This record gives sequence, structure tokens and C-alpha cells, in this order.
Amino acid sequence: MPAVSIEHYENFPVASWLSPPALRPPIVAIYHFARTADDLADEGDADAAQRLRDLADYRADLRAAAAGRTPSARWAPVFGPLARAIDTHRLPLPLLEDLLDAFEQDLVKTDYATREELLDYCRRSANPVGRLLLHLYGIADAASLRQSDAICSALQLINFWQDMTVDGPRGRVYAPETDRRRHGIEGSDLLALRDGPAARALIAELCGWARALMSEGAPLVHRIPGRAGWELRLVVQGGLRILDKLDAMHHAALLRRPTLGALDAPALLWRALTMTTRREGTAR
Repeated sequence: MPAVSIEHYENFPVASWLSPPALRPPIVAIYHFARTADDLADEGDADAAQRLRDLADYRADLRAAAAGRTPSARWAPVFGPLARAIDTHRLPLPLLEDLLDAFEQDLVKTDYATREELLDYCRRSANPVGRLLLHLYGIADAASLRQSDAICSALQLINFWQDMTVDGPRGRVYAPETDRRRHGIEGSDLLALRDGPAARALIAELCGWARALMSEGAPLVHRIPGRAGWELRLVVQGGLRILDKLDAMHHAALLRRPTLGALDAPALLWRALTMTTRREGTAR
């Protein structure tokens, strides 16, 4: 699942002290694979065409590593550990490729018509994260996969609503057009970061959507054993804490970006400890 820390490559876990020690190397390898791809898509001064070429080269190295061939030397610190993780843990290559598909999509698609279209993006940008971790934990039942997808999609949506001041200047609008129309908001309004009652009502509704998805997936915390289950509790509560902050600022996400800090830790720990098996009490 994505990490509580919503920074840089927001939708992937760092191998924290809560992760099972034996799984930290593959988790770190996957994290660095995703983070480096994110940098290729977003960081630096390269134009979109160059970024797409870099991601194509990166994909070629991924396929080489998965096939037991020697990748290029360009990203050796990434693909050396990842090749070992793929070989040792039989990581599903399509999930890793899905992440690259999403990074490439960000370079050519900057707006979404419907919630379904946005969720299809989440299916590739976020859901592979949870599925890769469930694979490492040896969990593959359909119910767990559905709940994992719900949590990961919710965290991706939360990141969108948290990051509107970041994505607007990059020319990206993730609020679906059907939702915008209902509130009388144009994509250009969000790109220009025009705050107002209609924009805040739109963001409030989108936050409600993300919260409902999180509630749908949150019971998974009771199905993941040991320390991994406790890490997932913190992941869920971290996402919900961002939604709480957006609520507290009256959904003024076009004015400032809410973040998590050290002062949030006690509340996150308490909420993680008190999560219940009742649906209404699982995701606060």
C-alpha cells in the first residue's frame, strides 16, 4: 500500500521499520523503480518527447531485467536490486509495466472526462502498488485484491485533491469533467487556481468520493497479518488525515496544500490502534 508520507512518489511505500525484514529489500527495489520512473516523467527540464523516450528506454531495461538479460548501465542501481526481487519473489511484470503506462499517460493526457476514466488511470498508477505488496505477503484472494484496489485508488484520489496547487501549474486537471460541469467549474479555473464557493463545493464532493472508497477498502487491515497489517492501518489513517485537513480548511485546496507532519503522529497512531472490524468504525 502507499505510504503515510505523501511526498515525491506519493503512492508507494518506503520499507519502514514496520515492514517484515525479509521483505524490505524487494520493497525498496520496487520503490526505487517507481520513484525513478516518476522522476523521469516529472523532474528536470526535458520536454515531453524526451521524457517519453526515456521512459521507453526504462521499460526496455525493465523487460531485460525480468528476462534475465543485462539492462543498460544507465539505471544500474535500480535494475540490479529489482532483477533480484523479480527473480526471488516472482514479481508480476504486468504490474510493474502498468506503473510505467501511467507515467507515460501523464505526459500525453492532462484531463479526464469521467470518474470511470480517472479510476482507470488509478488502476495503473496506484493499484499495482497494493497488488505487488500483497504478492510479497502471499495474499491473492479476490476480496483482498478488491479492497487493496479501493485503498490505493482512494490514496491516489486524495493525492490529487491534496496536490491541486502542484498539478495546476503543470497543466494537469484530475477533477473529472462531469463533476466540474455539475458545479459550473471549467478546467481552466482549476489550472488558474481560482478559488471560490463552487470550486470548494467541487473539491468537497471529490473528497467524499475518496473517503467512500477508503471505507470500502479499509477492512483489509484486519486481513493482513503482523507488522504489515499495522503499517497498512497507518497508511489508511494517513490518507484520511489529509481528507480531515482538507475538510478543516473548507476545501481551499486551490490556495494551499495540506501536509502531514510530526504533530499528526499521535492522532494517526491512536486511530490505527482503535480501528475496528465494523465498517463504520474502520475508516474515520
